[in-house]
Amino acid sequence: MRKKISILVLPLALFAICMMFSFSSDRRNFRLSQQLSIFNSIIKELDLFYVDTIAPEKIIKSGIEAMLGSLDPYTVYYSEEEADELKMMITGKYAGIGSVIRLHTGKNTTVISDPYENMPAAKAGLKIGDAIITIDGIDVRGMSTDSVSNMLRGEPGTKLTVTVERPGEKKPLTISMERASISMPPIPYYNILHDSIGYIQFESFTENCSKDMRRAIVDLKGRGATSFIIDLRGNGGGSLVESVNIVNLFIPKGKTIVTTKGKTQRVNEEYKTTREPIDTESPLIILVDGQTASAAEILAGSLQDFDRAIVVGSRTYGKGLVQTTRQLPGNGYLKLTTSKYYIPSGRCIQALDYSHRGIDGKVQRIPDSLTNIFHTAAGREVRDGGGIRPDVEPKGEELSTLLFYLLQDMTIFDFATQYRIENDSIAPAEIYEVSDKDYEKFKKQLIASGFSYDMQSSKILKQLKEMIKFEGYEEVTKEETAALEKKLQHNLEYALEHFSKHVKRMLGDEIVRRFHGQRGEITYSLRDDIDLEESFRLLNDREKYNSILIPANTVTADAED
Repeated sequence: MRKKISILVLPLALFAICMMFSFSSDRRNFRLSQQLSIFNSIIKELDLFYVDTIAPEKIIKSGIEAMLGSLDPYTVYYSEEEADELKMMITGKYAGIGSVIRLHTGKNTTVISDPYENMPAAKAGLKIGDAIITIDGIDVRGMSTDSVSNMLRGEPGTKLTVTVERPGEKKPLTISMERASISMPPIPYYNILHDSIGYIQFESFTENCSKDMRRAIVDLKGRGATSFIIDLRGNGGGSLVESVNIVNLFIPKGKTIVTTKGKTQRVNEEYKTTREPIDTESPLIILVDGQTASAAEILAGSLQDFDRAIVVGSRTYGKGLVQTTRQLPGNGYLKLTTSKYYIPSGRCIQALDYSHRGIDGKVQRIPDSLTNIFHTAAGREVRDGGGIRPDVEPKGEELSTLLFYLLQDMTIFDFATQYRIENDSIAPAEIYEVSDKDYEKFKKQLIASGFSYDMQSSKILKQLKEMIKFEGYEEVTKEETAALEKKLQHNLEYALEHFSKHVKRMLGDEIVRRFHGQRGEITYSLRDDIDLEESFRLLNDREKYNSILIPANTVTADAED
């Protein structure tokens, strides 16, 4: 009798569970339908009764953006007009004139910042510093750089006419050119450094970039490279598949590199190496910084987990989320976060939890104390959350607030442009130095321009004085705070002298780019690079290199366990 009851109870229990899930699902669908009905009714009421005529596309797009903004910054709606922007992000290709542009705040217009070699802008004669006045007869002064960029882009083969004001020229110049398909190189520079070290600057994970990486490595090996440095600093990521393909260049076939996990079964995937690698032995260093993100973190983290490379630099951004793209009615697209990814040790390096926000609505970074320990293939400890922590973190000099504000200001840009007008040539990028005479000239120009910046020390002192007053110590500390306030008076000339080394570097970057192009600027920027110098030391000391990857006190483990 008990057996019959047991047989009867089991299907009843399963039926009850199914009914419970079905009821829960029905309630959720009802709530969703109800909210959509409310949204639809509000749009209709606004269209009928709002005091001013509304633009349906604009108001609904604002609603969509606000809705998606409550999720995470990677879930984004692209209208039909913005589809090209999404395509460029994925492929690295677009059609236009082939130049970086930026807003010149002093002139309130867009200027040419970096025309790419052999692209329409450079071929037509546009130069760094040219201020764009009109495009096909339309005055673009005062327009945003996004608007100007959209006007410069178009179908390959279509013609456009640009009128610019060029420093040193009395009259505006009108230049005609033809748009072309522009492909942003994922590897703008690679070369042999220090006789046998292959250096590769890698900027983005666009379509087929793994083929570019393979070609660069093979070429460098053919030129005598016996070790490699892959520079991922500033690389914001891109294609997950391409990152796995690049890992595969250094890791044997059949290894799991990335596992994705989401709400639906179809986004849960494993990505494995599928080909034989081209190099599993050469010493390898990966350079990272706070702007290294997404697919770039997969590359750095996977090679770290397999103890195949030493990661050098500063902690990475911490983006452990995966996006997919879905087409919508009206030829729009939704790029949405569908899963988290996990690298070989099993860790997810996502730094921010967008599903939990503070009272102020801000997303908090996961504190180190709440992260978990995982292990590399050799048993080294690594952690999840908060990005990839480098194996070696060189300590550089702290940069001043002055340098941040100088980057936003156009004085350095204008000085370099004028310098190019006044000089026919400079020394090669490998040895060029900003002279003391030229630096003195720049300092005078900057001071005369009225340049100023917010000193953080002054802000903190102000807060301290307010707290001293609140706690009743204003009288007894009056002399000390007054003396400190006097010493912290804004002194631009002092700051420019104190931080002359760094300001000269910024000035040199712009000047070298005017004379030697992008490749020359990269060559110049790699000099006195503390991450690079530390990498050279490690690659030239094999014992030290090996001791970091396989410390004596570790026990070998499987990175995939």
